Amino acid sequence: MTTVLYEHPLNERIRNYLKLEQLFAQASLCHLQNNIQTGHQVFFNALFAIIDTLERNDIRGDLIKDLEKLEHNLGKWLDAPNIDISAIEVNLQQTKGLISQLKVTPPLWCQLKDDKLLSSIKQRFAIQGGSSSFDLPQLQFWLHQPVEKIQLDTEYWLSLLTQIISALDLVLKFIRQRAAFEEIISENGFYQANGEGLLLLRIKVPQSADYFPTVSGNKFRYSIRFMLPCEEAGRRYSNQSTAFQLARC
Repeated sequence: MTTVLYEHPLNERIRNYLKLEQLFAQASLCHLQNNIQTGHQVFFNALFAIIDTLERNDIRGDLIKDLEKLEHNLGKWLDAPNIDISAIEVNLQQTKGLISQLKVTPPLWCQLKDDKLLSSIKQRFAIQGGSSSFDLPQLQFWLHQPVEKIQLDTEYWLSLLTQIISALDLVLKFIRQRAAFEEIISENGFYQANGEGLLLLRIKVPQSADYFPTVSGNKFRYSIRFMLPCEEAGRRYSNQSTAFQLARC
């Protein structure tokens, strides 16, 4: 059965992680598909949002703490019975390497703030109503450079974020693996439970379903309310028997 996955963070740290994950995916997709010339708005919007998020929040510090916890847990799992020792050792070495890389100061991504091209277009890129070639002539000039030049520039910018991307991928992978999905049926389209110790809710709903979940709450308690599409019935609650899968991570 085809399903749609919804994820909801239960604290601000995980919220930032998920936002960054999506922004990295947008920037990387434009780069890998080599369509910067047509998709440059998506690429630069994502790149500048990443820079702003890293500047406003201590993402590096949070990742180091999470990786250190992961290193401790992986070390304990080495002594557990019926465990894949080789897989644990691979993840342990990767974790230790990322911790060392992230502790280097200043972090690599700070070089993005000093890049002359990025600095010249960042302030005017987010013009309300959209920017045009007459707003950003330097960007227009860059977009008409040889494809190889554009590719090298984007590769360099993304390379400065590699440590953050790798650490984020590893931390989120293990958070998502903390719990398996379980089948739940709500009689009236509403479900609530204790959120103590949880970081992330993952909800799977059949793609054919005529409802979607909205989540509210925090690390102490959360609720899931299933809604009907706005275009069909306004923002009304679904009060039907609702089947979904939930992983409490």
